[in-house]
Amino acid sequence: MVASTHPTHGRKGAREVSVWDPLVRLIHWGLALAILVNGALADGESRTHALIGYIALSLLAMRMLWALIGPPNARFSAFPPSPLRALRHARAMFGGDRRVHLSHNPIGALMVYNLWLSVLAIGVTGYMMTTLAYFGVDWVEKAHETIFDWLLISVALHVAGVAFDTWHSGINLVKAMVNGRKTIPEGKDIA
Repeated sequence: MVASTHPTHGRKGAREVSVWDPLVRLIHWGLALAILVNGALADGESRTHALIGYIALSLLAMRMLWALIGPPNARFSAFPPSPLRALRHARAMFGGDRRVHLSHNPIGALMVYNLWLSVLAIGVTGYMMTTLAYFGVDWVEKAHETIFDWLLISVALHVAGVAFDTWHSGINLVKAMVNGRKTIPEGKDIA
C-alpha cells in the first residue's frame, strides 16, 4: 500500500499518512448526507426523495469505479471483504494487537461492503416502485423499508465502530475522513 508520510506538529513522534483522497471523502460524506436527508427530511413519496436516491446511487457507482481505477488506498484490494480476516482481526485486537490499518481494518471492510450493498438494494427497490410492474406491490415497498431500517442499524454500528477504533488505535478516524490523513502515534505498527 503506497502512502505518503509527513511529520506532525504537536504530537511528538507521530507521523501523518495520506490515506483517503478527496473523491473518496466527498463520496463518503455525500452518501451520509443523502441517507440523512432522505431518511429524516424528505417525504418518501416526493420527487425530492427519488432524486436524492438517484444521487446516492450515482455516488455509489462513482465509488465502485474509483475502487477499480483510483489510488491504492481507494481500491477494492486495499480492503477485501473477508469474514475470516475480520474474525482474526477481532481476536487479535481483543488480544492486545494495536496495529494500524491504512485503509479499513478487516471488520471495517465488511461494514463498508454491507453499507454499499444496502444503499444499492434500497436504490433498486426504490426504482422498482416507480415501474409499472412493481408500483404498489407490497413486498417491494416492505423490502425498501426493511433494507432502509437495516441501513440505519448499520450506520449506527459503523459510527460505534469508528468511535471504538479511534479509542483503541489512538487515531482520530473522523478527522482522517475529513482531511484524508491518519495521524499515527509513535510506535504503532502498520498492518
